[in-house]
Amino acid sequence: MEETTTTLPPVVDTIQEQVDKASGFFTDITNYFLGILPLIIIAVIVLVIGILLSRLISKIISKAMKRSNVEDSARTFLVSFIKIVLYVLVIIMSLSVLNVPMSSIITVLGAAGLAVSLALQNCLSNLCGGFIILFSKPFASGDTVELDGTTGTVESIGVLYTKMQTPDGKSVLIPNGKVSDAKIINYTETPTRRINLNYEISYSANYKKARQLIISVVSENQLILSEPAPVIRMSEHKSSSIAIDVLVWVYNSNYHEVRYTLNEEIKQIFDRNNIEIPFSQLDVHIDNTAGEEK
Repeated sequence: MEETTTTLPPVVDTIQEQVDKASGFFTDITNYFLGILPLIIIAVIVLVIGILLSRLISKIISKAMKRSNVEDSARTFLVSFIKIVLYVLVIIMSLSVLNVPMSSIITVLGAAGLAVSLALQNCLSNLCGGFIILFSKPFASGDTVELDGTTGTVESIGVLYTKMQTPDGKSVLIPNGKVSDAKIINYTETPTRRINLNYEISYSANYKKARQLIISVVSENQLILSEPAPVIRMSEHKSSSIAIDVLVWVYNSNYHEVRYTLNEEIKQIFDRNNIEIPFSQLDVHIDNTAGEEK
């Protein structure tokens, strides 16, 4: 009796080969993940613990900044920035557990950092200036200062800009990069401030009498401090007048009131006592003798 053998068609052989390859591929993947499963578990643990520690550190830093009277907007930004940096470090640590090449990660981060720094050069300058202001504290909110040629009251100190309100009600935003490089004059850091005034009288006026009149006005003003003592002295001989300096000390809150009052009262007392305040004038003399000689 003859035996018969059956052979599979070529199509069936091809399908079987593809099934075997797919099965082998998934088997290799399964074996790979089973092999690195302990590393994955460790990486996840590192990630979770790192995130929790990052949040804890951020809260501690936020409380420390709050005790240091750091501006709310600046504190929020700084805490967010620190939290992002900590998260990036945690991710890098997790990837290193999985044996991901650190050189590749550092290269990518370096390229990204360079691109961002070139694109945001001015913003980074303002950011660094904001950090300098926040930690050096040359002024605080509510102080009257002069920044970059602008005088006003500081409303808020942001990370990129410092907001001021000028005496005429304008709101001014000054980039922190300019603030950190500019000359800063803080008028309210000390409780007192000196008022510098200068008055001119004519050479024909009685200087001693004018000085005594100014002294009487100053002594009657209750807002002027006795210490340091006021200074009222002749300061200069000008071409058509004698200059008298009046230097008095007041509390910061009384600065403008005393300044306006002194100007008004000294002008009034000079007028009542015939103390001449010179002004620019031109005297023309006509010589009639020249025409007679002709």
